Amino acid sequence: MADRFLIKGGVPLSGEVEISGYKNAAGAILAAVLLSKEASIIDNLPQVTDVLDQIEILNKMGATIEWQNQKKVKINPANINPENIPTDLFEKMRVSVLLVGPLLARFRKFKIPHPGGDKIGLRPISTHLEALKEFGIKVEEKDGFYNFEAPGNLEGKKVVLEEFSVSATEILMMLAALSEGKTTIELAAAEPQVQDLGNFLKKMGLNIEGIGTHTITIEGKRELNGTEFSICPDLLEAGTFVVAFALTKGQGKIKNVNPQHLTMFLKKMKEIGVNLEILQNEILIYPPSSVNFKPTKIQVLPYPGFPTDLQPQTSVLLTQAQGKSLIHDPLYENRFQHLHELRKMGADIEITDPHRALIFGKTELTGNKISALDIRSGASLILAGLIARGETQIGDIPQLERGYEKFDEKLKKLGAQIERI
Repeated sequence: MADRFLIKGGVPLSGEVEISGYKNAAGAILAAVLLSKEASIIDNLPQVTDVLDQIEILNKMGATIEWQNQKKVKINPANINPENIPTDLFEKMRVSVLLVGPLLARFRKFKIPHPGGDKIGLRPISTHLEALKEFGIKVEEKDGFYNFEAPGNLEGKKVVLEEFSVSATEILMMLAALSEGKTTIELAAAEPQVQDLGNFLKKMGLNIEGIGTHTITIEGKRELNGTEFSICPDLLEAGTFVVAFALTKGQGKIKNVNPQHLTMFLKKMKEIGVNLEILQNEILIYPPSSVNFKPTKIQVLPYPGFPTDLQPQTSVLLTQAQGKSLIHDPLYENRFQHLHELRKMGADIEITDPHRALIFGKTELTGNKISALDIRSGASLILAGLIARGETQIGDIPQLERGYEKFDEKLKKLGAQIERI
């Protein structure tokens, strides 16, 4: 029988928690190391399955991997061969699609299986493919593989994306890095992981402007050098712990965080009544000053708006707010799986359409047997278990562990009663 978490609710959390490196930034940077034939050293890597699997994909392709400590790895991609991509690993994760950019830049022709990932909706890679076609790349789907072929000399282009797609932006940045001349990406995503990738490419010697804005310009180069880089802190893990302390009416310190990545989220937390103080790279949480949290409207938007990956955790908090809250998440149509599970625990929630839900509070939650259906819904259900009456059992925890490093251990250190069985 697979591992599950058993949680006894009702304990206020207290203490300090250190935030790990950001999985989504690691995904892009572990792809970008392939742009150079020299070794790079990447630090502050989170020990989560998605990251370890991606390093294994590089290893199977022929990169030399040397771990320097638990979070720091030296990767030499001089002798990689895209024909050795391991299909099983590639199909497991969504982040593997990012390898398309650097592989096209270096090899011009290869094929990949379909990338996998969270089951949160139709996440087609059509935006990515359309953008590549604008670059003159031929894409053909055959026998469960995507076949890519680039023209002999890649030339910079002006590309306007169909949406603020993070991975499409990252793939184009990496492709443009080794293309001739200037590339402009409009409607580019500005998320922290895109900024991290931009800063990494800069350290590799690339001339790149507009990092963190919606227009990125890149002057391509023939060759890039290897470099050293430390991954930014995981804003989603930080946000999850903000909610955990607030929900349990606990107090604590969240260390190694960049609060600027969480501006809109923290603003909403204050609006709901979470008692917090923002320092340079720490967030302090105190017990709430009023008896009840306030309801609000959460509108999910591309960065710097409210992140879709913190919507599930926030919806748990809103079950404890007095009154009616509205959540609107236009990005994915299966983003509300956790709400069905929360209902089993007694939450009063009305899902009005695939993108909108009303949460009526305050309701007491009761322990139940539930499932972690994707990374963030898994985290949100653990949070619900922390305040539920009685015992909560959560299955499918490998889903959660694709994105959270030692989540149960970190919670335990803060006093949570959580066991892995």
